[in-house]
Amino acid sequence: MPPILLDGKAYSKELEAELTARVARLRLAEPPILATILVGDDPASATYVKMKGNACRRVGMESLSIALPNSITTSELLAAIDDLNANPRVRGILLQHPVPKQIDERACFDRIALAKDVDGVTAHGFGRMAMDEPAYGSATPAGIMRLLRRYEIPIEGREAVVVGRSPILGRPMAMMLLAANATVTICHSRTKNLPGVVRRAEIVIGAVGKPEFIRADWIRDGAVIVDAGYHPGGVGDIELAGIVDRCSAYTPVPGGVGPMTIATLIAHTVEAAEKAAQKENAAPTPAAAH
Repeated sequence: MPPILLDGKAYSKELEAELTARVARLRLAEPPILATILVGDDPASATYVKMKGNACRRVGMESLSIALPNSITTSELLAAIDDLNANPRVRGILLQHPVPKQIDERACFDRIALAKDVDGVTAHGFGRMAMDEPAYGSATPAGIMRLLRRYEIPIEGREAVVVGRSPILGRPMAMMLLAANATVTICHSRTKNLPGVVRRAEIVIGAVGKPEFIRADWIRDGAVIVDAGYHPGGVGDIELAGIVDRCSAYTPVPGGVGPMTIATLIAHTVEAAEKAAQKENAAPTPAAAH
């Protein structure tokens, strides 16, 4: 039986059609805004920000792009985030990673209001997500979970290995799989016998950020392969050649996880706009308050 292609590109288009209808139902005088903050002139980051802006417009939202110089200070960046927190039309805030070395990235992430943390980067949001409380999970792992559900990939009771422990990918990915009742192992640079640990996995998540670091011969037959990496030459974190014909399902690179990250970010922003609209509609009018 051929493996299932976990086609994030195709599913993201389905999701965008659904989101377009949801934005239209909001019937707002002005479309909700996803604000993106780009510090410096990294070309890859600029491309990602542009792609997110295009996705906003496709579903009927607006994108506000804040471009700041590489020399900016932490206090100046915090002030820019405060302005967006105070803007009632901004329903989601994205601070593009990475930021220059002089910036306290964690302080800036955590300045984003929880209700507008649609990329799941705040410590508060991560903690709520890890405790199964309402929060927007980090967009890439949340997109992976959407993709696995879309293709009805069983998770409960299966052994999953996440290779990578970054706070915006590997760690939240592990928490989301755990919430779906998988048995989860997180691997990192000090994991002993990494090939042996990966070989146990029924679900392998490549989130290490190194091209083809996870070798095909580490992976058991019939495993589900999810590659969250993308590197020059169109390769991910997992050596797909030699495993595609042995696995049960896999994400292509490109066209797998990447489109789902953007679609999930937009979905979170639409959800934030819906929640804000519900709250505003439920608020008593000045006359009713007396």
